[in-house]
Amino acid sequence: MNIALLGYGKMGKIIEKIATDRKHTIVLKIDYDNQHELTVENLKKADAVIEFTTPGSVLSNIQHCFEANVPIVIGTTGWYEHLPEVKQQCLQNNNTLLYASNFSVGVNIFFYVNRVLAKLMNNYPYYDVQVEEIHHTQKLDAPSGTAITIAEGIIENLDTKKDWVNVLTADGDDASDDNIKNDQLLIESFRINSVPGTHTVIYDSEVDVIEFKHTAHNRNGFALGAVLAAEWVHDKKGFFSVEEMFDFGT
Repeated sequence: MNIALLGYGKMGKIIEKIATDRKHTIVLKIDYDNQHELTVENLKKADAVIEFTTPGSVLSNIQHCFEANVPIVIGTTGWYEHLPEVKQQCLQNNNTLLYASNFSVGVNIFFYVNRVLAKLMNNYPYYDVQVEEIHHTQKLDAPSGTAITIAEGIIENLDTKKDWVNVLTADGDDASDDNIKNDQLLIESFRINSVPGTHTVIYDSEVDVIEFKHTAHNRNGFALGAVLAAEWVHDKKGFFSVEEMFDFGT
């Protein structure tokens, strides 16, 4: 399969290695210094596009891929307020898009178990819950897209929480919950050098604490999942989330 990479930073280079190890060919690599090569003609050389750039670039990249009629797999987060109109355009024009806040197989298992756990915790209302996420200092958005997906999974299944709020906290400090309402789910974000990504769901009561955690050792799991997504979506039409790629027997 021929793959185009939009974004050729640390993640893009890992995706390239995993893709070539899986016998795919990288036909286009776009980064800051060769934006002029991002053309419809060049995109048409690819069977699928994998996009890991910035929130400010992703919408333009989607439009280029739609014009080229090439499936796009998006790992960039921080743009989800535009999902409804992007979905509408994708379906109206018979394009193909798959997005995820996190492509890691382990994280998607975590998402599933998180929803099951939240539903179970309705039986134990004396536990309060919050989400913590830690990422490297170069991450541009807070909270992480992964943390938002975790929070939404809790809110959809736990009756006591109605929406989420975010606090970006300095390393070593604790978030003040003075302004957090009882029906709000706190997402506390930390930015620490060289941390690929750690997400923790904490259920706390007067007698004990239950912690459910996923820790990424490196970016390889994210990159492998993105390549698997490109393999899955390249011959499909439609608008997909990564949940549709994974089958957990539900």
